[in-house]
Amino acid sequence: MGEVILEMKGIDKSFPGVHALDHVDLEIRKGEVLALMGENGAGKSTLMKVLTGIYTKDSGTITYEGKEVEFHSAREAQDNGVIIVHQELNMLGHLTVAQNIFIGREFKKGIKIDDKKMNEEAQKLFDRMNVDIDPRETMSKLTVGKQQMCEIAKAISHDAKIIIFDEPSAALTETEIEQLFKIIRDLRSQGMGIVYISHRMDEIKVITDRVTVMRDGTYVGTLITKESTKDDIINMMVGRVIYEDPKEKNMTPPGAPVVLKVEHLNAGKMVQDVSFELHKGEILGFSGLMGAGRTETARALFGADPIDSGDIYINGKKVTIKSPQDAVKCGIGYLSEDRKRYGIVVQKSVAENTTMATLEKFMSGPFINKKKENKIAQEYVEQLATKTPGTDQLVVNLSGGNQQKVVIAKWLTRDCDILIFDEPTRGIDVGAKNEIYKLMNQLAAEGKAIIMISSEMTEILRMSDRIVVMCEGKKTGELDISEATQENIMNMATREIE
Repeated sequence: MGEVILEMKGIDKSFPGVHALDHVDLEIRKGEVLALMGENGAGKSTLMKVLTGIYTKDSGTITYEGKEVEFHSAREAQDNGVIIVHQELNMLGHLTVAQNIFIGREFKKGIKIDDKKMNEEAQKLFDRMNVDIDPRETMSKLTVGKQQMCEIAKAISHDAKIIIFDEPSAALTETEIEQLFKIIRDLRSQGMGIVYISHRMDEIKVITDRVTVMRDGTYVGTLITKESTKDDIINMMVGRVIYEDPKEKNMTPPGAPVVLKVEHLNAGKMVQDVSFELHKGEILGFSGLMGAGRTETARALFGADPIDSGDIYINGKKVTIKSPQDAVKCGIGYLSEDRKRYGIVVQKSVAENTTMATLEKFMSGPFINKKKENKIAQEYVEQLATKTPGTDQLVVNLSGGNQQKVVIAKWLTRDCDILIFDEPTRGIDVGAKNEIYKLMNQLAAEGKAIIMISSEMTEILRMSDRIVVMCEGKKTGELDISEATQENIMNMATREIE
């Protein structure tokens, strides 16, 4: 491994009510991939924001290429070769690929922008990365995976020396993840320092050289990846070992009634003749590869997308669902995979988000009964172990795992009988995952019926009582958990229905 290119020593950062970083150390070396791990709220993102000038540190030192530095903006960090590729991409969809890569640094011929030169330079970057992307293509027409490759190309174009990847694989297919890893290995071979933030333990073992672990805003330690086990890393993250054993048998109560029956559902190109049943107290897993139609099925059920044909029965009664309001009246709650877009209002408080779907219960005349609202919100903060200074905290200031808990609290307040969890633990650490798993099992034991959509095979096998498998908009199989294996799920997930 190469020489140290950047060292952070004793970094301290506080916000009102939160000591986010408590004298944290970090070391990045040339030609290595360093995993930065920790539970949501451990301080990983805050540390990276301090490094890249988004936040100002309270104390501590940052030494970069042998000199003490302090960047005052992300642009200043970028200009010095320290760049973060965010989980939520920051591209402008209406511009071309090349225009996005060189935005603010456009090549010009006289007073006019030289698009030809920008396309040529963008092509050189893609050739270097061995990626097939047309620089003239409109950004919005690319897949999420290719958009991310454009973000990486943009980082390289700044003569990057350190690139920070924040949950880079969260929305990628297996093929795109393999391509991402190839690019990261190439960058490492060129002497670049890579920081890789992820909760996917299997990826960490494959792509990283060392693992630095944070917990509750403090530095816990650094391990050599190849000399460490998964349990070693998890134990450092959470202070205890968490096991993710698959469920061995169907836990649905015998004779449990069917609460939701879907027959021959069609909705656009991605939901074609889908039929299934969901029982009281059951966790029904939906598995399949990216683009299989799982989320589209959930959105159609919830009235978020129009249904072309098919029948939906709730407790044996045929219902018509044309909007999310209809679905909520039928007792269906939907936890979207995109919680910031559909699940919460980040600029509102924990209490306001908790009561959002049941506001009529908290009205006193024309006004909201804040005391009553805060009381129920506090109950769910305690029940779900949500890390927040108080119920008046803005949700934007919470970690991803705690934001997810607020979304769950919203639907628990509504007391929905049918809950759709779409990628419930995406971007969430192992400790928070375990808490959400326990909660889902508890809800099922109380008689709630749960549909869980997940791209993580271990999650599907750990949580489901039965599994519906989809491929290209169609249901290609159904398995009881007692007969489910990764192999037979994958076989169903990669074949068209006959």
